[in-house]
Amino acid sequence: MRKEVSVPSVTEPSTADSPVSTPTPPLEVQKLDRVVIRFAGDSGDGMQLTGDRFTAESAVHGNDISTLPSFPAEIRAPQGTIPGVSSFQVHFANYDIATPGDQPDVLVAMNPAALAANLGEVRRGALIVLDSAEFTKRNLKKANFSDDPRTDGTLESYQVVELDLTALAVGAVESFDLGRKNSERAKNMFALGLLSWLYGRPLDPSEKFLKTKFASKPDIRDANIAALKAGHAYGETCELFTVRYEVAPAPTPAGRYRQITGNQATALGLIAGANRAGLQLFLGSYPITPASDILHELSKHKDLNVLTFQAEDEIGGIGAALGASFGGSLGVTTTSGPGMSLKAETIGLAVMTELPLVIVDVQRSGPSTGMPTKPEQADLLQAMFGRNGESPVPVIAAKSPSDCFDTAVEACRIAIKYRTPVVMLSDGYLGNGAEPWRIPALADIERIDPGFATGPNAKAADGTDRFLPYKRDPETLARPWALPGTKGLEHRIGGLEKAANIGSISYNPNNHEEMVRSRAARVAGISRDIADVEVDDPTGDADVLVLGWGSTFGPITAGVRRVRAKGEKIAQAHLRHINPFPDNLGEVLHRYRRVVVPEMNTGQLAMLLRAKYLVDVQTVSRVRGLPISPVDLCDVLCGHCSDFSGSTSSNKTASQKEAR
Repeated sequence: MRKEVSVPSVTEPSTADSPVSTPTPPLEVQKLDRVVIRFAGDSGDGMQLTGDRFTAESAVHGNDISTLPSFPAEIRAPQGTIPGVSSFQVHFANYDIATPGDQPDVLVAMNPAALAANLGEVRRGALIVLDSAEFTKRNLKKANFSDDPRTDGTLESYQVVELDLTALAVGAVESFDLGRKNSERAKNMFALGLLSWLYGRPLDPSEKFLKTKFASKPDIRDANIAALKAGHAYGETCELFTVRYEVAPAPTPAGRYRQITGNQATALGLIAGANRAGLQLFLGSYPITPASDILHELSKHKDLNVLTFQAEDEIGGIGAALGASFGGSLGVTTTSGPGMSLKAETIGLAVMTELPLVIVDVQRSGPSTGMPTKPEQADLLQAMFGRNGESPVPVIAAKSPSDCFDTAVEACRIAIKYRTPVVMLSDGYLGNGAEPWRIPALADIERIDPGFATGPNAKAADGTDRFLPYKRDPETLARPWALPGTKGLEHRIGGLEKAANIGSISYNPNNHEEMVRSRAARVAGISRDIADVEVDDPTGDADVLVLGWGSTFGPITAGVRRVRAKGEKIAQAHLRHINPFPDNLGEVLHRYRRVVVPEMNTGQLAMLLRAKYLVDVQTVSRVRGLPISPVDLCDVLCGHCSDFSGSTSSNKTASQKEAR
């Protein structure tokens, strides 16, 4: 049978009067460095809200946080079934953490399906909180349990607390006369209150949130707050727990912080980039999972010179964005993999017209519709080459939710300075995940000069002034950005090949080759603005380099920490800029005896590195619709390190020694 958390068999606190008051011994408070909690239930049980509120409470408490929301792709999967399970995982700690954690220390399962879907990932000995009201024969059958897991030994390796959460929540909100169905919906707030008590989280942030969210529905507002407080009070009085837990705040640099998701950070970064260039931000977009929240966030900020346009489809969205850039705004479009396919022709048009354009691709599992709510990194080659003709574009990738802000600003800077479409890659893991973000001062973000053309830039043969729309800046090779309607700057625009300098339509073969090479050289020249790739190699004599891009930063960082804790020497580096690569990347790769690239695809960056630098890059490929597991990655990396264990610097070539 399962192991209980403590002796108690009570499911509800006693309200009976007692003539003798027996003092309750004080609870032991156990200090922990980190905890991973997963809230799981039916997609209608409010697990995303519950997890988000617990995360906010932890952020206010001062912990470092990292989250992993997971929800069904279906609008409404059958209730009580495994495909309909929604979950939210939060990792909070008293130190800098890199991932949402591997194995939950606590699972709150609102029904049998939530237990079935998540039990395999929960560590042995973990705390499992169950809503006993949902463990009916019918619900067990829906979750494919032949026997009740509470009694057949399935849970014997875990600490299990069974509560009738449904009845407790209904009782807590009874005075509000909401009806049975609406009253039951408060059980997520009851569970939040209970877990907040268990881990010493403050309730104030959640109370303020509920007051704002349900301001127009006072009964719902007050009922949720009552359920939240009742759950907290229940933890105090039920005597089901003999231990409470405390995770101290994490040390952080001074500054003002907020909790932010990757999609929110992307939206704010786009606003900041346009602001620093003195331009209106125009978003032409079409809703698509998991990028839609960028559209939602930007639509709230009309007061910051932001104009959002929800088009009839993906093609209309990017067409409007490119038109806005032609008109002097900063055009942006947001999408995911399927939308990138549809936008390909217009990205090619932006390459030909040489106008600023930012394309944000929040990647998801594919191909086709694939698994829309699950993350993947499989759009890299599409971003690099998914257009007809020779049409190179800069490609950059964010490494964490908060880094989406800086990456978005960087995308705006490159697009405006070099007059080019820029692809910014994020993914569902980053877009939906959250972490603390230190809010920067706007004045600390470097200004971006749009450098609009203001007059003629050449002389005609007869000595009169004239405007050459494709005369290139000698440093950046960017052409002038001439606003339509400016007197004297009339010029042709469109997808047909342009004659060098003069910009008229040209089918001359030599001209075409010149223009193709000029456009490529313009993108390649962006490397002058890119900082050298930095390598974290504490001892300076590691044989193995782990190189990542995008959202693998967190799992790689956590995996490398584990490898080093085992006494192995290993180096780590991460790429934001993928096209062009940093200038020193080739030298860095040849410095190590083995280069390992973990990716949530089948080896796309590894393919690019092998082709460009002729390095035998080793791939760690995971395409499970989940972030790479740091534990799994640690085992793989230890294997690579062991291949060189016992070797000394004398085994290395002279060039490798010099490179160090």
